[in-house]
Amino acid sequence: MAKPTATVTVLRTERIAPHLVRVYLGGPGFDEFVPSSFTDMYVKAEFDVDGETVLRTYTIRSVDTERREIAIDFVVHGDIGVAGPWATAARPGDTLTLRGPGGAYAPDPSADWHLLAGDETAIPAIGAALSALPESAVGDAVIEVGGTADEIDLAAPAGVTVHWVHRGASSDEATDERAGDNAPLVGAVKSLPWRAGEPHVFVHGEAQAVMHNLRPYIRKERGVPAARASISGYWRRGRTEEGFRVWKRELSEREAVG
Repeated sequence: MAKPTATVTVLRTERIAPHLVRVYLGGPGFDEFVPSSFTDMYVKAEFDVDGETVLRTYTIRSVDTERREIAIDFVVHGDIGVAGPWATAARPGDTLTLRGPGGAYAPDPSADWHLLAGDETAIPAIGAALSALPESAVGDAVIEVGGTADEIDLAAPAGVTVHWVHRGASSDEATDERAGDNAPLVGAVKSLPWRAGEPHVFVHGEAQAVMHNLRPYIRKERGVPAARASISGYWRRGRTEEGFRVWKRELSEREAVG
Protein backbone atom coordinates (compact mmCIF):
# COMPACT_ATOMS: atom_id res chain seq x y z
CA MET A 1 0.00 0.00 0.00
CA ALA A 2 1.41 3.36 -1.03
CA LYS A 3 2.32 5.77 1.75
CA PRO A 4 0.38 9.06 1.84
CA THR A 5 2.30 12.06 0.53
CA ALA A 6 2.38 15.72 1.46
CA THR A 7 4.14 18.47 -0.48
CA VAL A 8 5.21 21.06 2.07
CA THR A 9 6.91 24.43 1.80
CA VAL A 10 10.14 25.59 3.42
CA LEU A 11 9.31 28.28 5.98
CA ARG A 12 12.81 28.88 7.35
CA THR A 13 16.04 27.09 8.18
CA GLU A 14 18.30 27.16 11.22
CA ARG A 15 21.91 26.01 11.61
CA ILE A 16 21.69 24.43 15.07
CA ALA A 17 25.20 22.90 14.98
CA PRO A 18 28.12 22.91 12.53
CA HIS A 19 26.83 19.73 10.86
CA LEU A 20 23.12 20.02 11.61
CA VAL A 21 20.54 22.13 9.76
CA ARG A 22 16.94 22.27 10.96
CA VAL A 23 14.40 22.91 8.21
CA TYR A 24 10.92 24.11 9.16
CA LEU A 25 8.23 23.04 6.69
CA GLY A 26 4.58 24.01 6.41
CA GLY A 27 2.32 25.89 4.04
CA PRO A 28 -0.87 24.48 2.49
CA GLY A 29 0.64 21.00 2.36
CA PHE A 30 0.75 20.86 6.16
CA ASP A 31 -2.91 19.80 6.16
CA GLU A 32 -1.99 16.73 4.09
CA PHE A 33 0.48 15.50 6.71
CA VAL A 34 -0.99 13.29 9.44
CA PRO A 35 1.49 12.85 12.30
CA SER A 36 1.67 9.74 14.46
CA SER A 37 2.28 9.33 18.18
CA PHE A 38 5.67 7.66 17.64
CA THR A 39 8.75 9.60 18.72
CA ASP A 40 10.77 7.94 15.95
CA MET A 41 8.24 9.15 13.36
CA TYR A 42 10.00 9.27 10.00
CA VAL A 43 9.31 10.23 6.40
CA LYS A 44 10.87 9.46 3.06
CA ALA A 45 11.68 12.77 1.37
CA GLU A 46 11.75 13.01 -2.42
CA PHE A 47 14.73 14.67 -4.12
CA ASP A 48 15.39 15.17 -7.81
CA VAL A 49 18.78 13.92 -8.98
CA ASP A 50 19.41 14.28 -12.71
CA GLY A 51 15.71 13.97 -13.45
CA GLU A 52 15.23 10.92 -11.25
CA THR A 53 13.42 10.86 -7.91
CA VAL A 54 15.52 9.49 -5.06
CA LEU A 55 14.30 8.92 -1.52
CA ARG A 56 16.07 9.79 1.69
CA THR A 57 14.73 8.79 5.11
CA TYR A 58 14.52 11.38 7.88
CA THR A 59 13.11 11.39 11.39
CA ILE A 60 10.69 14.18 12.23
CA ARG A 61 12.06 16.28 15.10
CA SER A 62 8.70 17.85 15.92
CA VAL A 63 5.27 18.75 14.60
CA ASP A 64 3.73 21.97 15.91
CA THR A 65 0.03 21.97 15.04
CA GLU A 66 -0.52 25.50 16.37
CA ARG A 67 2.29 27.00 14.29
CA ARG A 68 1.59 24.52 11.49
CA GLU A 69 5.25 23.53 11.27
CA ILE A 70 7.15 20.31 10.72
CA ALA A 71 10.81 20.39 11.82
CA ILE A 72 13.36 18.03 10.26
CA ASP A 73 17.06 17.98 11.16
CA PHE A 74 19.52 17.27 8.33
CA VAL A 75 23.09 16.13 8.96
CA VAL A 76 25.26 18.05 6.49
CA HIS A 77 28.82 17.53 5.26
CA GLY A 78 29.42 20.21 2.66
CA ASP A 79 28.34 19.08 -0.80
CA ILE A 80 28.38 15.37 0.08
CA GLY A 81 25.16 13.47 -0.48
CA VAL A 82 21.71 14.51 -1.67
CA ALA A 83 19.63 15.78 1.25
CA GLY A 84 22.36 17.64 3.15
CA PRO A 85 23.23 20.00 0.28
CA TRP A 86 19.51 20.54 -0.33
CA ALA A 87 18.96 21.54 3.31
CA THR A 88 21.96 23.88 3.26
CA ALA A 89 20.66 25.65 0.14
CA ALA A 90 16.95 25.57 1.06
CA ARG A 91 15.16 28.91 1.06
CA PRO A 92 11.62 29.95 2.07
CA GLY A 93 9.21 28.97 -0.67
CA ASP A 94 11.09 25.85 -1.76
CA THR A 95 8.99 22.68 -1.64
CA LEU A 96 9.64 19.14 -0.50
CA THR A 97 7.43 16.08 -0.92
CA LEU A 98 7.25 13.73 2.06
CA ARG A 99 6.02 10.14 2.02
CA GLY A 100 4.64 8.78 5.27
CA PRO A 101 5.02 9.04 8.14
CA GLY A 102 6.15 5.72 9.54
CA GLY A 103 7.43 4.87 12.99
CA ALA A 104 7.30 2.20 15.68
CA TYR A 105 8.72 3.51 18.97
CA ALA A 106 7.56 5.74 21.78
CA PRO A 107 8.96 5.53 25.32
CA ASP A 108 6.86 3.42 27.67
CA PRO A 109 6.04 5.60 30.69
CA SER A 110 5.68 2.48 32.85
CA ALA A 111 9.29 1.35 32.28
CA ASP A 112 11.55 1.36 35.33
CA TRP A 113 14.19 3.22 33.35
CA HIS A 114 15.13 4.26 29.82
CA LEU A 115 18.22 3.92 27.65
CA LEU A 116 18.42 6.06 24.52
CA ALA A 117 21.53 5.97 22.34
CA GLY A 118 22.69 6.94 18.87
CA ASP A 119 24.75 9.28 16.72
CA GLU A 120 23.79 12.54 14.98
CA THR A 121 21.19 10.79 12.86
CA ALA A 122 19.33 9.69 16.00
CA ILE A 123 19.26 13.11 17.67
CA PRO A 124 15.74 13.98 16.38
CA ALA A 125 14.24 10.72 17.68
CA ILE A 126 16.15 10.90 20.97
CA GLY A 127 15.15 14.53 21.44
CA ALA A 128 11.50 13.72 20.74
CA ALA A 129 11.63 10.77 23.15
CA LEU A 130 13.17 12.88 25.91
CA SER A 131 10.39 15.44 25.46
CA ALA A 132 7.76 12.70 25.69
CA LEU A 133 9.09 11.14 28.90
CA PRO A 134 7.22 11.83 32.15
CA GLU A 135 8.99 14.12 34.60
CA SER A 136 9.47 11.14 36.92
CA ALA A 137 11.45 9.16 34.32
CA VAL A 138 14.99 7.99 35.00
CA GLY A 139 17.66 6.74 32.64
CA ASP A 140 20.45 7.70 30.27
CA ALA A 141 20.76 9.16 26.78
CA VAL A 142 24.10 8.63 25.04
CA ILE A 143 24.78 10.60 21.87
CA GLU A 144 27.91 10.41 19.71
CA VAL A 145 28.92 13.51 17.74
CA GLY A 146 32.07 14.93 16.21
CA GLY A 147 32.98 17.29 19.03
CA THR A 148 31.76 19.77 21.62
CA ALA A 149 30.54 22.20 18.96
CA ASP A 150 28.13 19.53 17.68
CA GLU A 151 26.30 19.21 20.99
CA ILE A 152 22.86 20.82 21.12
CA ASP A 153 20.46 21.64 23.94
CA LEU A 154 18.09 18.77 24.70
CA ALA A 155 15.44 19.09 27.39
CA ALA A 156 15.22 16.00 29.59
CA PRO A 157 13.60 14.99 32.88
CA ALA A 158 15.80 15.60 35.92
CA GLY A 159 16.33 11.87 36.36
CA VAL A 160 17.63 11.30 32.83
CA THR A 161 21.31 12.08 32.20
CA VAL A 162 22.37 13.12 28.69
CA HIS A 163 25.92 11.94 27.90
CA TRP A 164 27.74 13.38 24.87
CA VAL A 165 30.67 11.39 23.47
CA HIS A 166 33.04 12.67 20.79
CA ARG A 167 34.63 11.01 17.77
CA GLY A 168 36.99 13.91 17.16
CA ALA A 169 35.79 14.13 13.54
CA SER A 170 32.59 14.33 11.53
CA SER A 171 30.95 10.99 10.75
CA ASP A 172 32.17 10.98 7.14
CA GLU A 173 35.77 11.72 8.18
CA ALA A 174 36.09 9.35 11.14
CA THR A 175 38.89 6.81 10.87
CA ASP A 176 38.43 3.08 11.45
CA GLU A 177 39.83 3.58 14.96
CA ARG A 178 36.84 5.82 15.83
CA ALA A 179 34.01 4.27 13.83
CA GLY A 180 32.06 1.05 13.37
CA ASP A 181 33.19 -1.54 15.92
CA ASN A 182 35.38 1.12 17.53
CA ALA A 183 32.78 3.90 17.65
CA PRO A 184 32.89 5.81 20.95
CA LEU A 185 29.14 5.20 21.25
CA VAL A 186 29.74 1.49 21.73
CA GLY A 187 32.16 1.89 24.61
CA ALA A 188 30.10 4.64 26.22
CA VAL A 189 26.93 2.55 26.32
CA LYS A 190 28.72 -0.55 27.59
CA SER A 191 30.44 1.42 30.34
CA LEU A 192 27.20 2.75 31.80
CA PRO A 193 26.10 1.14 35.07
CA TRP A 194 23.18 -1.16 34.25
CA ARG A 195 20.22 -0.04 36.32
CA ALA A 196 17.88 -2.34 38.22
CA GLY A 197 14.39 -3.04 36.93
CA GLU A 198 12.87 -3.33 33.47
CA PRO A 199 14.26 -0.90 30.89
CA HIS A 200 12.86 0.42 27.63
CA VAL A 201 15.66 0.79 25.09
CA PHE A 202 16.05 2.83 21.90
CA VAL A 203 19.37 2.54 20.03
CA HIS A 204 19.76 3.73 16.44
CA GLY A 205 22.63 5.06 14.32
CA GLU A 206 25.49 3.71 12.20
CA ALA A 207 24.69 0.07 11.45
CA GLN A 208 28.05 -1.52 12.27
CA ALA A 209 28.14 0.08 15.70
CA VAL A 210 24.49 -0.57 16.44
CA MET A 211 23.66 -3.92 14.85
CA HIS A 212 26.95 -5.77 15.34
CA ASN A 213 27.93 -4.34 18.73
CA LEU A 214 25.15 -2.73 20.75
CA ARG A 215 22.31 -5.02 19.73
CA PRO A 216 24.12 -8.20 20.90
CA TYR A 217 25.17 -6.43 24.09
CA ILE A 218 21.64 -5.29 24.96
CA ARG A 219 19.66 -8.29 23.73
CA LYS A 220 22.03 -11.14 24.68
CA GLU A 221 24.37 -9.91 27.40
CA ARG A 222 21.78 -7.81 29.21
CA GLY A 223 18.81 -9.98 28.30
CA VAL A 224 16.47 -7.23 27.16
CA PRO A 225 13.61 -8.81 25.16
CA ALA A 226 12.88 -7.60 21.64
CA ALA A 227 9.57 -6.10 22.75
CA ARG A 228 11.47 -3.76 25.09
CA ALA A 229 14.24 -2.74 22.67
CA SER A 230 14.03 -0.71 19.47
CA ILE A 231 17.44 -1.27 17.88
CA SER A 232 18.29 -0.63 14.23
CA GLY A 233 20.76 0.99 11.89
CA TYR A 234 19.87 4.30 10.27
CA TRP A 235 22.85 4.25 7.87
CA ARG A 236 26.06 2.38 7.13
CA ARG A 237 29.51 3.81 6.62
CA GLY A 238 30.60 3.90 2.99
CA ARG A 239 27.12 3.23 1.55
CA THR A 240 24.42 5.38 0.03
CA GLU A 241 20.88 4.89 1.32
CA GLU A 242 20.21 2.59 -1.63
CA GLY A 243 23.25 0.50 -0.73
CA PHE A 244 22.24 0.52 2.91
CA ARG A 245 18.80 -0.87 2.05
CA VAL A 246 20.48 -3.75 0.22
CA TRP A 247 22.72 -4.40 3.23
CA LYS A 248 19.74 -4.42 5.62
CA ARG A 249 17.83 -6.82 3.41
CA GLU A 250 20.82 -9.17 3.18
CA LEU A 251 21.29 -9.01 6.97
CA SER A 252 17.62 -9.89 7.54
CA GLU A 253 17.89 -12.82 5.14
CA ARG A 254 21.01 -14.15 6.88
CA GLU A 255 19.41 -13.85 10.30
CA ALA A 256 16.23 -15.57 9.09
CA VAL A 257 18.30 -18.55 7.93
CA GLY A 258 20.53 -18.86 10.92
